[in-house]
Amino acid sequence: MIGIIDYGMGNLASVQNALNHLEVENKIISDPTALKNCEKLILPGVGAFRDSMQNIHDSGMYETICQLVKEEKKPLLGICLGMQVLFEAGQEDGYTPGFGFLKGQVIPMTDPSIRIPHIGWNQLEKAQDHPVFNNISDRPFVYFVHSYYASDMDSQDLLGYCHYGPYQIPGLVYHENVLGAQFHPEKSAEDGLKILKYFVEEFV
Repeated sequence: MIGIIDYGMGNLASVQNALNHLEVENKIISDPTALKNCEKLILPGVGAFRDSMQNIHDSGMYETICQLVKEEKKPLLGICLGMQVLFEAGQEDGYTPGFGFLKGQVIPMTDPSIRIPHIGWNQLEKAQDHPVFNNISDRPFVYFVHSYYASDMDSQDLLGYCHYGPYQIPGLVYHENVLGAQFHPEKSAEDGLKILKYFVEEFV
């Protein structure tokens, strides 16, 4: 069972539709105690970092997610904003602590020469060899929608990235039992579905 975490700010339907397409047993969960019955967890996210963390705390999810991920080592996939909150902090609307599963902070793109938010398809380039790349195409293109990106992260945690204007955007990250995608795998055609399939069937 894959638990899709509902804290009021996620693209739940599209993630669930993708898992249903893969014929993966899943459930949207808003009760923190029910997360304990899931084999793996997905944390979607759309919106602002501060609002997201506030909702996660208000829903009672924060302590449970920390316990399951840090202590019980339950695999977790964060998507888009759900990936960003896996880092130590975000700078949207002021400094806001994240989960701290990954080293680094989430900062704004500010270069006036590019369109912000970054919306569209970009090639995901490999930063290091990892099994997640075994079953996807040699030049995977994935779909991004974001205005902030992870910086100062540990290079050992970076799996894949894309170039957008002057920025190298961390696109796929991991640390131990945590996997994060800045892009939307559920909206990234066949390669995106294969990344979801890897998380479900192989990750940790």
